[in-house]
Amino acid sequence: MPDVSTASVQVGASIDRCYEVVADFEHYPDWVSDLKEVIVRSVDDQSRPKEVSFRAAAFGRSTSYVLEYDYSNAPSVVAWHLTEGDLTTKLDGSYEFEALNDSLTEVTYTLEVELKVPLPGFVKRRAQSRIVHSALEDLKARVELLSSGPSRK
Repeated sequence: MPDVSTASVQVGASIDRCYEVVADFEHYPDWVSDLKEVIVRSVDDQSRPKEVSFRAAAFGRSTSYVLEYDYSNAPSVVAWHLTEGDLTTKLDGSYEFEALNDSLTEVTYTLEVELKVPLPGFVKRRAQSRIVHSALEDLKARVELLSSGPSRK
């Protein structure tokens, strides 16, 4: 049975800036600590990454997975679901952005994970919690760094 984790953080930037960083997959290895490689496999009719391949560190080894992205509620929500995974059967989630004012956004990250290999519940929950926390803190740091300087990715 999949586990769902959700957490939020306030980011000192606009929704558009948060969305821009989340949708810039080619630069994820620059700011997402466990990611080793990201390849955009396909784009949608608006040239946004649709299918993205990832290689990451997980459980002391390397894991590979492919996510398909849904922008139907962009820029307020970027959602994804797993299409291929060597360790996971489900890795679905979303970033949701809510403007608190022009330069402050609440970002909520939701992740639903199901592994192919059973792990004790506490190990799985700890790993999932670490992923969610890192995703939000890494995003906050990246967005605020880019927002403090000239516009760039």
